[in-house]
Order: sequence, then structure tokens, then C-alpha cells
Amino acid sequence: MEKNTILAIVLSVAVILGFYFVQGIFFPPKPSFPANGAASQGASAPAAGNAASVVPAGGAPATGSAAAESAGPGTAGPSVEAGELYDPAAGETGPQAENALAESDLANFFDLSPTQEERVVINTDILTATLSSAGGDIVSWKLKEHDDKGEPVEMILSGDRKAHAFSIAFGDQNAPPVNALFHVRRISDYSVEFYRDFTLSPGGGASPGRFTLTKRYDFKPNEFMFELTVSLDGGYSVPGFDFATENSGNVSRAAYTLITGPQIGPSFEKLDQRYEYRQYITYTNGKRRLEKINDERPNIINSRPNWAAIAGKYFTLIAIPYPAQYDMVFSAKPEPGLPAASRLYIIRPPLSTSRTEDTYRFYIGPKNQESLAIYNNGRNGFNLQNTQLIEAANTRGFLSPLERVLKWLLLIFYRMIPNYGVAIILLTLLVKVIFFPLTKKSSESTLRMQAISPKIKELQAKYKDNPQKMNAEMAGLYKKEGYNPVSGCLPMLLQIPIFFAMYNLFNNHFDLRGALFIPKWIPDLSLPESVYHFSGFSLPILGWTDIRLLPFIYVGSQLLYGKVTQTPDQQSNTQMKLMLYAMPLIFFFILYDVPSGLLIYWIFSNMLTLVQQLAINKYLAPKRAAQAAAAAAREPVIVPKKKKKK
Repeated sequence: MEKNTILAIVLSVAVILGFYFVQGIFFPPKPSFPANGAASQGASAPAAGNAASVVPAGGAPATGSAAAESAGPGTAGPSVEAGELYDPAAGETGPQAENALAESDLANFFDLSPTQEERVVINTDILTATLSSAGGDIVSWKLKEHDDKGEPVEMILSGDRKAHAFSIAFGDQNAPPVNALFHVRRISDYSVEFYRDFTLSPGGGASPGRFTLTKRYDFKPNEFMFELTVSLDGGYSVPGFDFATENSGNVSRAAYTLITGPQIGPSFEKLDQRYEYRQYITYTNGKRRLEKINDERPNIINSRPNWAAIAGKYFTLIAIPYPAQYDMVFSAKPEPGLPAASRLYIIRPPLSTSRTEDTYRFYIGPKNQESLAIYNNGRNGFNLQNTQLIEAANTRGFLSPLERVLKWLLLIFYRMIPNYGVAIILLTLLVKVIFFPLTKKSSESTLRMQAISPKIKELQAKYKDNPQKMNAEMAGLYKKEGYNPVSGCLPMLLQIPIFFAMYNLFNNHFDLRGALFIPKWIPDLSLPESVYHFSGFSLPILGWTDIRLLPFIYVGSQLLYGKVTQTPDQQSNTQMKLMLYAMPLIFFFILYDVPSGLLIYWIFSNMLTLVQQLAINKYLAPKRAAQAAAAAAREPVIVPKKKKKK
């Protein structure tokens, strides 16, 4: 070996040893101490029996905004302000990004711990995702094509704390999430990796181990789905990952838990099944199941489903683990500033190996069949097929087939005239045309009923003391006259399922969200319209915050419709008159805050029925005249007797 080569090696070793010596004296690692006897920030709950603790390697405590927010009473977490962000779409690198790049080059050699939170922005054609090095979590997920109060819909919500989603906890769902600052490696415009070393100190006098946690996110330019890869690498020092968590005296074990976050968006005032709601869905071996959630007690799913979803009225979060070998937990337990929460925990069972790489795919976007269907046919960036994610959007119940047919027809009319208000009117017209023969038959049946009404009254008077005989005689009369009593109310009975199917369609159909009908009056068919809003005020007792015009138009159309369709015998019936005037008023209050699309359907249904009835009345006018003449001819002529002269 040449003399210069030996000299170079000696000098290199001297420089490295000198660096570590100087670092140890002047820049010693900061020890991590539990606060008030609690586990260190970012550590899992202590294991029962063979106790273990996990702390970020390098001795630095977990820092960043997430750490400060996770600190409970009596703890003080350091606060870190986010620096200048790196935006790949703009091609700009701020000072914070430059520091992160320089640090990442040295971190592999000297294990430098990050000291500032770094945020990474992923811009695609349809969304903007913001990720934080604090925990390697997603802190914002905005949908560019969908509006919420003038801003893009934010899908990651939180209460008094800053939002953090897709966090890792060492243990089960009761373990605190890791919020240490991670190193950041930007792989491409659509891929980013967060990694950090952790020290495992098992109990029983065993030597400490060291492992690396890596979270890699991969996005696609035109999809609402992303892929998250979670890697644990313990090398030769950590033979497995098995963390115990104690809760209320019960001990459970897991390698780690992936937490989706406290709530999915968009923002809402309340969950009431009308304006916004949350459903919890699992899909296992071809079967969809709606899970019931208790606000105080989480619902543990041990069936290891193919996927699980938290579905709102218009948007959904769907988690797909690969393979489907994990338990899942739904939780609706509230937290400060967030009275309604919706969490999904994916629990990784304990590992007996020192390395693992787990893949998850998450869909966060609109709950419509168009966006979800691509994951059935393979036309997606992940080559997924037959996932049946559309089950998260499909409605269930005995009226769901009818609702699908109505939705299909509505979309056809919308393609003809791209205005959903007009499409609703055309759909209403089609329904009325289809039911016209039944409506005509009902009117003829009513006329027939009026003709035999005197005979019915005679039987009722004759057999009033013998109901059985009266019913038998009336049945014979109906058969003789060829009259079916059910035919008069059949069209109304058939339209009741149509109404409920229409209600479900107009209340939940995604495309009606933000659909404009009439500018400045009905800008959104999925919401109630308003002509005047009470700013900071609501009407006493009623609780109204807006004056709406459509409910008044509905009452007018309903009263006019009832007046035209009222028969002569109903005009003298007190109960029928009460129904005619009272029912529309009752429905006025019931329907005051329903989606405007539903009221448009009902108003135009009344108007079209009114036009139909006028045409039918004109058609039946000769029959009514003949019937009246026949009735007059059957009545005996009473000739007054002449008085005798005295």
C-alpha cells in the first residue's frame, strides 16, 4: 500500500473521531425525560409486564406543533413555527427546504435530529395535500373542484388542535400518536418519504434496540387515492415489534396503529341526517355492512375487512389495507372543539420479525359512482380491480332500485339540458305522463262512485244495525256495478314510494351539491333556498334563520290542487275539508328546510296534476251531465195536492 494512501486513511479516521469528540463535549444530546411521570412525547404507552418505551433516537424530545398540542395538563411541549414551504409546482425552494436538504445528507452519517417542522405540498390537478414532518402526517387535504363556503373543500378537520391525519402510534388505538420530527426525502412531485430512528428500551435489563420508521406517500395526478407505505426496520437489534397498551385494566398488544384523524370534511354545523351525517361501512368477502357506533365506546371490527369507510353525505374516506389482515376500530368519541368525531384506527398485529413493509391505500374524495367506479375496472394508477368501492356510495333499502332508476333518468335529462333544475322538472313530467292512465282511471272511478253513492246510502240506512249484512250487500253492489273501491286511491298509493325515492335522490345525489337552478335565488339544489337571511337572529319557537319562498309556493299549489280535485260529496264533508286545508299547512312546516330540489319536484308535480285534472274534468264533463240527467229522471216527481174548497 502506498504511503499517501495510508496517510489519507489515518487523516480521515482522525477527522471523524475529532468530530464526534467535539460534538460530545460542546453539543451533547439532550436527554428525554417524562413529563410529570408520563411517557415521553412520541412514546407509546408502557408495556405491561416486560415494560418498554420508545423515544426518538438522538435523545431529542418530540418537537413541533403536534407535540405541543399533544401535551396534556402540566406538560410543556415546544412550539415550532412552520418556515417557508417548498412548493414543487412553483419550483421554489425556501430557506427551510435548503436546510432540510443539507441536513438529510448528513443525517445518514451523524443522526442529526430535525429541529424545525417542515411542510411539503403536493399539488395535483384535483387536490392539494399538505404534509408535515411532525409525525410524517397529512395536515390538509383540499379538493380543488368542490366548493365549501367559497373555498375548496377541506377534508381533514380537527377541533381545538391542529389537524393531523394518518398518524402512527406504537401500540393499539389507546396509545398516543408519534409526533416527533421526521427527516424528509422528496422523491418526486408526487412522492415524499418521512423517516426517523427510534430507540427501544425493553425492561428486564435487556440492552436497548434501535429501529427506523419510514412513511412513504405516493400520489397520482388525477386521482383522489394515495398509497401509504409504512416500514419498520429493526436490523439486528430489534427482533420484533410487540407493544402492549393498558386501558381500564385490560392489556392489548399490537405492532402499531394507523390513525386516520378526528374527522373528515367538509365543515358542518351539525350531524342530523338531513344536512350532514356519518356512516361507518365495512366490506368483507363481498358483503357490505353498516356498523353501529357508540359515542363513548369504540366499535372494534375483528372481521379484518377488505376495506372500511367513513362516509358523509357527499364525501367519503375509504381505507384499503394490503393484505386484509388487520383489525379496525371505528370511534366517534368527541374531543375539545369537535363535538362530533369520526375516527378509523387500523391495528397492525404484533410482529415477530425485525422488518416489515405494509401498504395501505386511502381514498379521500367525492362519494359518487363516477369517481369510485374506476377502482373496479382497472383504469386507475394503482391497477385496482373489483374493489367494489362504489358500495360506499350506493344506497340501501327496498326503495334503492327505484332511486337508481330515477337517478339514471335524471342524468339523461341533464345531458339533454345541463341544468339540474330543468332536469328535475322534466323527470317530474315523465313521471306524470307514466302515471296519467292510472290518474284518469282514478277520476273515472270517482265519477262512478258518485253515481252509485245514493244506493250505498240506502244500504247503509237499511242495514245500519247489521254491519255484516251491510258489508255483504255493498260488496254485491260493487260487483254488480263493476266498481273497485281501491281504484280511486291507487295512483296516490303508488306515488308515495316515488316521493320517498325522490327525497333520497335529491337529498343525497352528489351532482346536486352546488347545482345552480336560478341565479341569486336557487344556487344550490341540495340546500334550502333563501330570499332573506336573518343575520345573527332566528325566529322564536320556529328557529328559522331564513325566509324561504318555495314552501309558500308549495302550499299555494297544494291548496289549489286540492280545490280542483275535490268532489261534490267532499265539499260537504267537514273531515275532508279539514284534510284539504290542514295537511298542506302541516307539511309546510315539515318541508320548510328540505332541499330545494325536492320542493321543485313537489310544486311542479302539483301543477302538472292540476293540468291533468282539468283535462280529465273536461273529458268527463259529458258523462257527468248524463249521470246528472239520469239521476234526475230516477227521482219521483211530487205533485202538490189541490186543496178542497169549503
